[in-house]
Amino acid sequence: MVRRLSGSRHFRQRLVLATLKATTITIEDIRSGDAAPGLRLHEVSLLRLLDKISDQHRVEVNETGTKLRYKPGKILGGTGLEHDCGVHRGIGYFLEPLILLGLFAKRPISIRLRGITNDTKDPSVDTFRMTTLHMLKHFGVPLEGLELKIDSRGSPPLGGGEVFLRVPIINGTLNAVNWVDEGMVKRIRGVSFSTRVSAQFENRIIYAARGIFNRFIPDVHIFTDHRSGSSGGRSPGYGVSLVAETTTGCLLSVDATVSYPSVDEMSEESEKPDIMSPEDLGVQVASMLLEEVDQGGVVDSTHQVWGLLFMLCALCPPDVSKVRVGQLTTYGIETLRNIRDFLDVKFFIEPNPNSNTVTLKCVGAGLHNRNRKHS
Repeated sequence: MVRRLSGSRHFRQRLVLATLKATTITIEDIRSGDAAPGLRLHEVSLLRLLDKISDQHRVEVNETGTKLRYKPGKILGGTGLEHDCGVHRGIGYFLEPLILLGLFAKRPISIRLRGITNDTKDPSVDTFRMTTLHMLKHFGVPLEGLELKIDSRGSPPLGGGEVFLRVPIINGTLNAVNWVDEGMVKRIRGVSFSTRVSAQFENRIIYAARGIFNRFIPDVHIFTDHRSGSSGGRSPGYGVSLVAETTTGCLLSVDATVSYPSVDEMSEESEKPDIMSPEDLGVQVASMLLEEVDQGGVVDSTHQVWGLLFMLCALCPPDVSKVRVGQLTTYGIETLRNIRDFLDVKFFIEPNPNSNTVTLKCVGAGLHNRNRKHS
C-alpha cells in the first residue's frame, strides 16, 4: 500500500512516521507553485541522513524535485557515523528525527553532526541536551545511553559547529505515561554562549536575565560557554538557553540567538544591521521562559510544536497515555492528524478553561523495535 500525500508541510514528520510504520509514501506538488520549486537543500540533506542509518530503502525524486517516492527499509543505526547538516537549517532540525528513529534501530546510534548549533529557526543543541533527552526518561528510555556533547559551536550564517550524539535502542516498547502535573518552578538553569565575540557578552546577558528572575525565584544559575578559534565556528554570534525545573521533574525550556549577517548579504549601500544587544536578549529570553511557565503543561511549546511528546505517546504500548500541555498550536493539531493517518492512533482532547491547558489521552499503537538484534 502506498500513501499519497501532497505539499511540503511536515516533511520530516511524514518521513519519520513512514519509516517507523514501514509505509511507502509518495509526496507530490512539493512547492510546485513556488519560484524555486521542489525539495530544499536541508530536506535533501535529511534524506541523505536517513540513507546513512537505514538499509533496503528506496528514494526516488523527479527532475524538478517536486515529487518524491520513499520506500522505507530497516533502521540499522550504527557507530562512527558522520553527517554534514549544511547551513540552511540548524543541527536541531536533524536531531529530532535521529532520536525517534534511533530508539527503534537495530543498533545504537553514535554520530557526529556538523553545522549550525544555535539559530532562530530550530531548537538549539542546548535545548536538546538539557531538556529533550531528559523528557525521554518518562517513556522508559535509559538516560545512561543518551548523550549529546557539544564539541564546537557554530552560529549562522557559516556554521562550523560540531556535536556528538548517542541514542540507545529500546528492547521492546516505550512505557505509557500519566504525565499531567507540572508542579511549581523550584530553580532555573541555563547556559549563555558566545562565538567569535567578547566573552563579556555572556555576562551581560546573564545580568539582564537575572534582573527579571530575581523578582520571582532566588535559585538561578546560568553557566557561560565562550568559544573562540576552531571551537567557535566560522561566524560571530551569542545567545542563551534557559530551563525551568519544577517540583515534579518537568523541564520547560526556551532559547534565543543573535547572529551577524555575512559579508555577502551586506552591500556597501546597505545600512549597518540592527543587532539586538546582550541586555535586550537577556530580558527577552527571561520573559519568554516566564510565558512558558504561565501557559502551563508538562512540556514547553517547542516540544509541542514539532509534536515529539505526541509522537512518543502514540508509539507507546496499547495502554492509555495521558499528558497535559498548554494551548494547542496549529502545528500540534496537524501532528495529531498525521499520527492518526499513519499510526491509526486517535487522541481524546479535553480542554480545561480554568487553566487554559489541554489534556490529551490516547491508546498507543504498541510499536515494537522490530529492527533490534535477537540473540
